[in-house]
Amino acid sequence: MRNRVAVTIGGKEYTMVAAEDEVYVRRCAELVNQQLQEVTRDGRLSQADAAVLAAMNVADLLLKEQEAAENLRRQVKENLEEANTLKLELSE
Repeated sequence: MRNRVAVTIGGKEYTMVAAEDEVYVRRCAELVNQQLQEVTRDGRLSQADAAVLAAMNVADLLLKEQEAAENLRRQVKENLEEANTLKLELSE
């Protein structure tokens, strides 16, 4: 089911259509709006340039979180392998 959610980003209202629930869509919009506000603090950027910088900031956050998640997966895998090795040693 598609949900229609009205959000405000950069002082402009948008209607988003998404499969996700309203709370999630609003959280996404808030993140984008926060990033947009950060890059427009000095007021010297065009709206298009501000949008690109905000998108780069969000992409940076995403890639760092993906890297952190991958590192955690790797650590869990290594710990499981070590636990299995120790279990085999104990059973011998």
